[in-house]
Formats: sequence, C-alpha cells, structure tokens
Amino acid sequence: MNKTIVGLGEILWDIFPERKVLGGAPANFAYHISQFGLDGYAVSAIGKDDLGADLIKNLESKGLGYLIEETDFPTGTVDVKVNRWGIPEYKIHQNVAWDNIPFIEKTRELAAKTSAVSFGSLAQRSSVSRDTIRQFLQAMPQDSLKIFDINLRQQFYSKEVIHESLEMANVLKINDEEVVVLAEMYGWKGWNEQDVCKDILAQYKLDIVILTKGIDGSFVFTRKETSYQATPKMHVADTVGAGDSFTAAFVASYLHGDRITEAHQLAVEVSAYVCTQHGAMPVLPDAYRELFNQ
Repeated sequence: MNKTIVGLGEILWDIFPERKVLGGAPANFAYHISQFGLDGYAVSAIGKDDLGADLIKNLESKGLGYLIEETDFPTGTVDVKVNRWGIPEYKIHQNVAWDNIPFIEKTRELAAKTSAVSFGSLAQRSSVSRDTIRQFLQAMPQDSLKIFDINLRQQFYSKEVIHESLEMANVLKINDEEVVVLAEMYGWKGWNEQDVCKDILAQYKLDIVILTKGIDGSFVFTRKETSYQATPKMHVADTVGAGDSFTAAFVASYLHGDRITEAHQLAVEVSAYVCTQHGAMPVLPDAYRELFNQ
C-alpha cells in the first residue's frame, strides 16, 4: 500500500492566552496519521516571518513531512479561548499565508502518489487555496481516499463550496453542530441527524459518512452498515484536535484493511485520549503508535 497521506489546507498557530500551539485541522490530521507509521504530509503555506520559521522547526521536531511554500502573506494565527467545558472558541485571522497555497510542480508530484487526503471548507474561503485543493484532488490516483472534513468555522463557508467538495470527496467527516447547518442549508430542517447523513451518503455517492457527537458518541455510515460507538468518560483537558485524531485513526485502520467497526473503535479510543491532553498534537501512547507495525 502507498503510505503517502496528506493533510491539505490551513496550517497555523493556535494562540491561547498562555501559549501558542501548532494547529490547523489538516496539519493535525497529517501529524496523527504519521503516528500510525504512515507517511503524513502537511501541505500548506507560511509567511516569511518568525512565526513561519518556528512552524517549520516545530514540524521537523515532530518528524512530520511537509510541502509548505513561503508566501508574502503572514503566517496564519487563530486566537483560541477554551470555555469551562473544554470546548474551544476561535477567532480566525484573514488574508494569511494558507489563504494563498500555490499549486506547483512539487504539489502535483505529491498528489500523484497520495493514497488519502483530508481537506476542509476553511482553506477554500480564498480562490487561490480553493483552486489548489481542486487541482490536488484531480491529480490524485483514481482509487484514492478523499476525505472532506467539513470543519465549518465562523462565516467562512458557503453552500457552493460544500456542494463542490462533496462532489469531489468519497468520505465526509461532520459533527453534530455542522450537520444541523447542512440540514438547514439543504432544506432538511426537522430531519434527524442520521437521516441527514444517510441522505448525503446517497445523494453524493459517498463511501463513508462519519458523524461525531462529542459526549453523545459517534456514527459511521456506509451503504451497507451503520456503526455506533459511545464516547468513553474521561477528564477533558481540551478538545482541540480531537476530531482530527479521530479521522486519522479511522483512516489508518481502514487503509490497513480493518472492518468499519474496528476502525471506528480505534478512532473513538484515540480521540478520547487526545481530549485528555493539552493541544492538538500530543504524542500517542506506544500501544497505538505500534499498532500497524506488528
């Protein structure tokens, strides 16, 4: 199996009141997928500034592969406040480097050998990065996995972007808040979450829809089965990056050939662990890191 897995889109610093932490959903995904022995790559852009230099040093210290171009725009930052329930609230700055990810020959070459990619709606708020994401997906092998981790943030999405992304994807990852937004957007108001997910699965001819519901568990839908897993009880440090680790663990297990229920169980366990840690990119326990090396 080709082990090249890409997180494509925003890379940035999450600025907490007391610290800064490397983040961005695609980068989080790429890091976590690399912990399972796959060749994770973060594909994005940074500025010619100290934050950009620090970002590259941080990626290298984590051993994460990357294709990150320098631009004339500042490195992305997000102001993060975590409420008393451990839920993050974000203020995402605009006109930054990851809004301007270039599609160059190296990008095309990486796409051509990528077996799975995770991309979202946020990096598509700008035409430059949106076009790069489209070209990357088009350049990937025909049998590759294209995961649309919808990741709705603030006002940075539209029905057009969501529709086009679902047309290009074969897997959708969505949470319980986002599914309500989609239901209203598509005129499914009043539908229950499971019916919305099943309708999206059928309408867009997807292979898999993943629905996460925080403490209320998670679902994985395919055309043949529905898997439900309860969320373990844990002490939550913060939930930043938990959804990205869920996606990464599920994809790693799925590509390894495990059954949907097995991939789902691993995703639940890994994301629960990440919730007990601070920041989006904690090192996973060895039992998970060595799982697919046996």
